[in-house]
Amino acid sequence: MNEDIMMLELSMPAGDRTETIHPVILRDEAGCALIDCSFVGSLPLIEAQLALHGLHGEDIQAILLTHHDHDHMGAAAAFKRRYPRVKVYASSLEAPYISGEEKPWRLRQAEELQETLPPEQQAFGRWFCDLLRRVEPVSVDETLEDGDVLPWCGGCEVIATPGHTPGHISLWLRGQDTIIAGDAMISDKGRPALANPGFALDAEQARDAMDMLLDMRAGRILCYHGGELVSAP
Repeated sequence: MNEDIMMLELSMPAGDRTETIHPVILRDEAGCALIDCSFVGSLPLIEAQLALHGLHGEDIQAILLTHHDHDHMGAAAAFKRRYPRVKVYASSLEAPYISGEEKPWRLRQAEELQETLPPEQQAFGRWFCDLLRRVEPVSVDETLEDGDVLPWCGGCEVIATPGHTPGHISLWLRGQDTIIAGDAMISDKGRPALANPGFALDAEQARDAMDMLLDMRAGRILCYHGGELVSAP
């Protein structure tokens, strides 16, 4: 893997299963950025992963959040509290949910679904709603728009990929021929698939966003769930 783009691997219990996710570190001579910030309570796991790559929390200048789901922003507030110099970036559409100015869309969805769940799924639904309520808001220092270019690794372009959530973004590193997809798609045994299409804000829009990224024909596509695609189609 190119030394400037490091895909981490963190695993935590999620109900009756273990979930593995892949935040990404961008590193160059100017510093480091962390793309997405894992689950609530996972800061020690993040710090351990950083150490494996010879890094410390103080080395992280920025946290870029692709969207406001609990497994992407769950440790962001704890990270910023421990390392207060870090700046948090997110799209302008996601920022109100991340900062707590608005009730998270995902929590509203989960609470509404809870009312219609069959009895055998009620316990899991309550657990999931409680999990979402435990996500600590974090202030967003810089808001992002489609087409913005951030400085890491020779230029990191923001791509609007709504559908999974209202303001989901992905990142395009032209110089590295790499897309960081967030949840715009997952890697399902190395092949692209939609992330939880039944829970997308707009499944058709999510499909369009995934197809748009695939049409870019990047040499590498890094997915938060499932890791790297075996090959870009």
